[in-house]
Amino acid sequence: MRAMQRHVQLAALLLLLAVPATGRAQQRPDTAAIPTIAAKTAGMQRIDGFMPLYWSARDGKMWLEIPRFDEEILYYVSLPAGVGHNDIGLNRGDLGPRYVIEFRRVGPKVLMVQPNYSYRATTDNALERKAVDDAFAQSVIAGFTVAAQTGDRVLVDATEFFLRDAHGVIGTLRRTNQGTFRLDAARSAFYLDRTKGFPQNTEVEVTLTFTSDQPGGLVRSVTPSADAVTVRQHHSFVELPAGYTPREADPRAGFFGIAYMDYAVPLGEPMTQRFISRHRLEKRDPNAPVSDAVEPIVYYLDPGTPEPVRSALLEGGRWWNQAFEAAGYRNAFRVEMLPDTADPMDIRYNVIQWVHRSTRGWSYGSSVSDPRTGEILKGHVTLGSLRVRQDYLLAEGLLAPYENGTEVPPALAEMVLARLRQLSAHEIGHTLGLAHNYIASAQGAGRASVMDYPHPVAQLTDDGRIDLSDAYDTGIGEWDAVAIAYGYQDFPAGVNEAAALDSILDDGARRGFTFLSDQDARPVGSAHPQTHLWDNGANAVRELDRMLDVRRAALERFGERAIRSGMPLATMEEALVPLYLHHRYQTEAAAKSIGGAYYAYALRGEGVGGDAFRRVQGAEQRAALEAVLRTIAPEALRLPEPVLERLPPRPYGYGGSAELFDRWTGLVFDVVAPAASAADMTLSLVLNPERAARLVQQKALDRSLPGLEDVLEDVTDAVAGPRTRDAYDEEIARAVQRVYAQRLMSLATDASMPQVRALAEFELRLFGERLSPGGGRAGQAHAVALAADIERFLERPHEPIRPQAPAPGVPPGQPIGMPDMTWTSLACDGW
Repeated sequence: MRAMQRHVQLAALLLLLAVPATGRAQQRPDTAAIPTIAAKTAGMQRIDGFMPLYWSARDGKMWLEIPRFDEEILYYVSLPAGVGHNDIGLNRGDLGPRYVIEFRRVGPKVLMVQPNYSYRATTDNALERKAVDDAFAQSVIAGFTVAAQTGDRVLVDATEFFLRDAHGVIGTLRRTNQGTFRLDAARSAFYLDRTKGFPQNTEVEVTLTFTSDQPGGLVRSVTPSADAVTVRQHHSFVELPAGYTPREADPRAGFFGIAYMDYAVPLGEPMTQRFISRHRLEKRDPNAPVSDAVEPIVYYLDPGTPEPVRSALLEGGRWWNQAFEAAGYRNAFRVEMLPDTADPMDIRYNVIQWVHRSTRGWSYGSSVSDPRTGEILKGHVTLGSLRVRQDYLLAEGLLAPYENGTEVPPALAEMVLARLRQLSAHEIGHTLGLAHNYIASAQGAGRASVMDYPHPVAQLTDDGRIDLSDAYDTGIGEWDAVAIAYGYQDFPAGVNEAAALDSILDDGARRGFTFLSDQDARPVGSAHPQTHLWDNGANAVRELDRMLDVRRAALERFGERAIRSGMPLATMEEALVPLYLHHRYQTEAAAKSIGGAYYAYALRGEGVGGDAFRRVQGAEQRAALEAVLRTIAPEALRLPEPVLERLPPRPYGYGGSAELFDRWTGLVFDVVAPAASAADMTLSLVLNPERAARLVQQKALDRSLPGLEDVLEDVTDAVAGPRTRDAYDEEIARAVQRVYAQRLMSLATDASMPQVRALAEFELRLFGERLSPGGGRAGQAHAVALAADIERFLERPHEPIRPQAPAPGVPPGQPIGMPDMTWTSLACDGW
């Protein structure tokens, strides 16, 4: 109840903050010499709206009328036309900096000031609020000089303010090693087609050109003239809404949000206050079990999206209405086509943009929200168009469907469109405030949330073929309904909201639907055995075994049938890469059982008891290690005969790329390097320093659990003496042994825990002693050379000697480039 009272106080305080301050000095100069706004703007084009604009075509200047002072408004920047390379960033539709600002006049000057909302005092006491305001720095974003005045309204020249690098393009190009660029004012101008005024927002768009004498290679690949990079930046001034009641955050609910320190909280209460991000949604009749919304949430799809992608994205986005219906709303969520005349950057439109890049990359669900309250004002989804191409490639590799080479199998497009429906729902979910829920793939029927990252479910039929008819889900999951109910339920008057929200989460947990997110899934050394990206199944270990069977069946079928007639045979490699690495994420998921632990975001008193934390049982950890080691056996790593016999060097005009396997063999396809890189991927998971430290400690606490020495012994047994059937297997085994030695050296050198380093070095010594000089001259040479490398490392541990030929890198599986994830950022994902 006390927390809800503070919510009311916060809402009341925001109303107070919207009232002009009476104690602030308002210095007004003698206005006799200052012209009126009408006189100054005679002959200019007036663009009326929230903050009126005046365009002077004669000298190319944009004048801004400031009709209000000491009133908080929202200012944000976006990028309506970008660069087009994922590794650089700067994509069409990217949202840039967002600020709460207010204009303050001091004599002839006008300052654009950003208050510091990270530190607050939620109280009616103005002096107590001022004490906090004065304790922490504010930021002056810009300064102007008054050029004309009518009453309390003033006019300023905002040309330089708008024609600047507000989005930070120069800094982004520098950070991505694309050169030192500078803004060229002579090649920059206002973009008047998208400069408009509306009653509650003003929109200004500019064309900016950045130049460099030495542009980087990525810039060269996507610009017609690399020394001149021209983009468009968009400025938005928006009236901030009133009357919104923030909803308290709960770590179990799975929402993004805002957080700030409140210096007015009573002693004993947390100073850090947290509230979720959500759209404003209210029932017309809160007392009715089902009611229309006062104003529904409407999203608009980019009209530049082609069919059949368009229909798939509309259908997937509309899944969310299922969740709102479950929360008691009727027709509260809609997805429609964006009118041709609408501006996607306009705050009034929640948009889904279909964005092209030269390389595949992440899709994003981001938002413009009120930094004071967390209210989402604009949902903004960016979907990378190359997703559809990559998913098609996945299906080609799994199915090898081209018997004649000329057919167009419908199963390929069906899988792709099913993935796009899920992707649309997923990214819109972020813009509704929802974070990733990576435990969802292990709950319910394995598809408890569209906010998980789904891997396509490939089934092995009785006749050995691959079935993708159930590759992706067809609606929102049980967790999604729980989360929407927590964030958007509109309770009748008199209901204890805090208790009702607790009940929603408790009921979900009793039915087996909970939440764990990025911090628990993304780190390679993370511990929860059911929380991962791109995995399937309640039991990751059993799913890995099943997936390896599917992979082997698909590899045995793989060959020319993976490409159409007329394509160079060498392009089989494009489809081979994702198929050969089909198990990569399920392996990572299964490895988490080794030294792993089950846990929840538990609160005291919620009754979870022993479910808050428990280590994975010993038998389960050992089964996980056995399954993971299966991925580095020669049988799993060897390539199919059609690849060995029929894959030629790449022809003229079909160069290599990061999407293909590295090779030691020059132009000729390398049949061993893929095995080395795949083995290195697995061994880096098992020998992760954090996992190794947990193994040391868990055995110290419970002798029934495997320790690091036990795991290392099993890995050494698997690597030192694998089953081989021919000389190809033996060469793969030697490549794996080198990778293992390197990983042991890295663990012995880099691990933070001393005992981990000690055990790794000890195992390295034992492994060196087990190397057998069998297999003819090749085997003898390998054993002698690797033993010598190990000996040199052991003699000079502080100057480690690495193997001369480290494992080649693994081609990217997830989108190229990794986003930074924070609690308050709206997320991104992609394949």
